[in-house]
Amino acid sequence: MCSGSPMAVVASAPGKVLMTGGYLILERPNSGLALSTNARFYAIVKPLYEEIKPDSWAWGWTDVKLTSPQLSREGMYKLALKSLRIQCISSSETQNPFVENAVQYSLAAAHATFDKNKMELLHKLLLQGLDITILGGNDFYSYRNLLERRGLPLTPESLATLPPFSSITLNTEDAIGASCRPEVAKTGLGSSAAMTTAVVAALLHYFGVVRLSSSKDPQERKDTEALDVVHKIAQTAHCIAQGKVGSGFDVSSAVYGSQRYVRFSPEVISSAQVSANAGFLVEVSADVLKGKWDHERIEFSLPPLMTLLLGEPGTGGSSTPSMVGSVKKWQKSDPHKSQEIWRRLSEANSVLEMQLKLLSRLAKEHWDAYKCVINNCSMLRSDKWIEQASEPNKEDVIKALLGAKDAMLHIRYHMRTMGEAAGVPIEPESQTRLLDATMNLEGVLLAGVPGAGGYDAVFAVTLGGSSTNVTKVWSSLNVLALLVTEDPRGVSLGSTDPRTNEITSAVSAIHIE
Repeated sequence: MCSGSPMAVVASAPGKVLMTGGYLILERPNSGLALSTNARFYAIVKPLYEEIKPDSWAWGWTDVKLTSPQLSREGMYKLALKSLRIQCISSSETQNPFVENAVQYSLAAAHATFDKNKMELLHKLLLQGLDITILGGNDFYSYRNLLERRGLPLTPESLATLPPFSSITLNTEDAIGASCRPEVAKTGLGSSAAMTTAVVAALLHYFGVVRLSSSKDPQERKDTEALDVVHKIAQTAHCIAQGKVGSGFDVSSAVYGSQRYVRFSPEVISSAQVSANAGFLVEVSADVLKGKWDHERIEFSLPPLMTLLLGEPGTGGSSTPSMVGSVKKWQKSDPHKSQEIWRRLSEANSVLEMQLKLLSRLAKEHWDAYKCVINNCSMLRSDKWIEQASEPNKEDVIKALLGAKDAMLHIRYHMRTMGEAAGVPIEPESQTRLLDATMNLEGVLLAGVPGAGGYDAVFAVTLGGSSTNVTKVWSSLNVLALLVTEDPRGVSLGSTDPRTNEITSAVSAIHIE
């Protein structure tokens, strides 16, 4: 029998930068400032087959195809329609636990919420199979090796010459031979959280569990309840795929966008952890959807005329789980010292947050003075900023800028102290030298190691048009400035396959002189 083929659903979710809250965010009620970015992960969901065969009513399973073009991988799965379990039937190398759990828990959410009529429609939809394609924006991955092999300078302009969604196999030193496994070098933007969120959002919309908005303006979003459902299912799928309950800020940022975040109590998904392999997916999803999610999320973004920059030092990435494990071990061995460092770090984080909020308020209330100060300070080192205080309103802006900068220096000091005590390189010496040099440049407000720190990308926040100068200095120091900047949007629907667009938002946003 022929069935009218449903339209393809395209959903995307952003990567993140945790500006403050590294380590502390693992424990309530500590907060963190997470900025979502213009680096986005896409999921495209459509039917695998146009027709449903006459005997399909008796089928106990359906087919699922997962394609990852950047890795040149294609995986085939069987999805049991009764237990909702998914099983890979192709090479084990193509397995993706994040997508697999996204499929299972999204489907279980539909079962937990649908009535009999909707279930019949869902069953027909599933008999057409699921065709899922995942695509990550170039900024999630490191193309540093590729640029060096091509003899290109380490600049954003060089990155902008790469086609969108470039093959990740290009990272390898020797990409000859089909059996060559690609080196997936990442930049620390939270690709697994963004991917899981995008797949969950696309599936829930495709199944009809939620109706997501395609609006790009957060102020116009009317789908808060739908986003809450996406958040609960994406957090659960991501935690089960990881095998542990993390802080969840990366998934929350992927769903809602830039925010001040306080983690949820892990107990809310304890039933999922216990029953992950017991075949109670529908019951688990019902518990998760009805559970008391007590995370705190307040909208937050950088003040106007400020730019987020990310730089890849090329010293290799760091294993966040092992660093977190070492810090936790140190906390238990030296509770008195660790509590004192955490208290001071928390205070410094709060001061930075307060100063940034003050700057946003001053921009709203005294725009002309604010704009004048930002533009002037963008051309000066911070020790010269105070000279711009020619009137009270301008003085208030400058005091807030210097207060934010001072708070960042305190945050870095306490993060280094914690790393030294725990024996992990939270801000390694090479990063310290780079960050100190960056903080001393004209127009730089903040510079630090995001999240858990280590050897991943560093971040900077610049004033006005000073980011161009920073990227040039970084390039001279062998640091590759990425095409990433802040974009406060969370998950959203797209209208077409993103590969049909000739340029990405990242490329169109870059200023090339």
